Amino acid sequence: MDIKDTARPLDGAGVSGFLRSLPARPLLLGLGEARHFVEALHELRNKIFRHLVEHEGYRSFAIESDCLMGLLVDDYVTSGTGTLDDVMERGFSHGFGASPGNRELVRWMRAYNEEHDEELRFFGFDGPLEYWAASPRQALTALYALLDGPLPCTRETLDALLGPDDRWTNEATVMDPSQSIGQSADAQRLRLLADDLVALLDTQVPRLSAKDRERAALYGRTAVGLLRYHYWMADTSPARMTRLAGLRDAMMAANLRAVAEQGPALVFAHNLHLQRNKSLMRLGDQPLEWSSAGAIIDAHLGDRYAFLVSAFGTVGDNTPPLDTVEGILSTLPWDHSLIDARRLAEAVTKPAPRISHDFAYFPLDPAQLDTIDGIVFLKDTVRLG
Repeated sequence: MDIKDTARPLDGAGVSGFLRSLPARPLLLGLGEARHFVEALHELRNKIFRHLVEHEGYRSFAIESDCLMGLLVDDYVTSGTGTLDDVMERGFSHGFGASPGNRELVRWMRAYNEEHDEELRFFGFDGPLEYWAASPRQALTALYALLDGPLPCTRETLDALLGPDDRWTNEATVMDPSQSIGQSADAQRLRLLADDLVALLDTQVPRLSAKDRERAALYGRTAVGLLRYHYWMADTSPARMTRLAGLRDAMMAANLRAVAEQGPALVFAHNLHLQRNKSLMRLGDQPLEWSSAGAIIDAHLGDRYAFLVSAFGTVGDNTPPLDTVEGILSTLPWDHSLIDARRLAEAVTKPAPRISHDFAYFPLDPAQLDTIDGIVFLKDTVRLG
């Protein structure tokens, strides 16, 4: 099979053709990053999203960024609350607000909503954490404020149990579990209170507006998830880092299931979070293995989840060897291509893995081609950083 028969140019017709080739219309279409902070991929993503909105009925965009910070962006996109400068500074985690591509996306979404009745929505779907976790204060107090009737504690009690936020945000806990307060008496009581507040929310759903129900559920998921994450930050067993990595992806997956309820969405995150196969990495001599958010979502949504992995050809002065998947794809005639990954797996035999000397860039794993729906391939001179 000629590999050109597995690929098409990555334009609007190519995206629509790819969607038609799937067994079902996806509720979540994942677009993975082989590396964060590649502006060429951000620009291509924006073109894909615009096409999905204008021709395929997509109305939501979700990104691997703090789910609570993302509420600021959603408010701006839907109602014009705040300014573009402000939401780019305070509405993204991981430094993603500095990306020109992300800024242009938010600007375009706001402009679209000003001219159309059926609004676009913006979601962050990562938890307020990466290797360490934020204080559960924002999530707990915001949930508390939305509830009514007899509550399990006073607001003063909640504040006292939370204490200063720097107790929760100590980055030293990443390597030293003894510095975590996640298994302290206060944290244990907060976990029970969070459970009670979430249970109480279920009894009060009828009186809440749709927006308040959506946000209260987010606050509840986040509070419970953060307190659980802090608990395991204090763990001293060898399974600690595997557990934490799994909890982060599980929080991502829970947020993505909520996004799916809003209708078809484009999801943008690292390939490793969106992949269907298990995530593997080594921490020193310790192998870590856990289910990625994509694997969890795939188990829940089945063929209503589709995954496009991104891959790069020439990166700066680094050209992929011709016996790698990236080298083979570099022979395609288009600068940007969309490849049917499963057909490609049938067309190429035992390609070699590409070796990257950039620790932040993750090349395609040839063994996983049959777990991917498509490949978004950028052929030449993708400048990183």
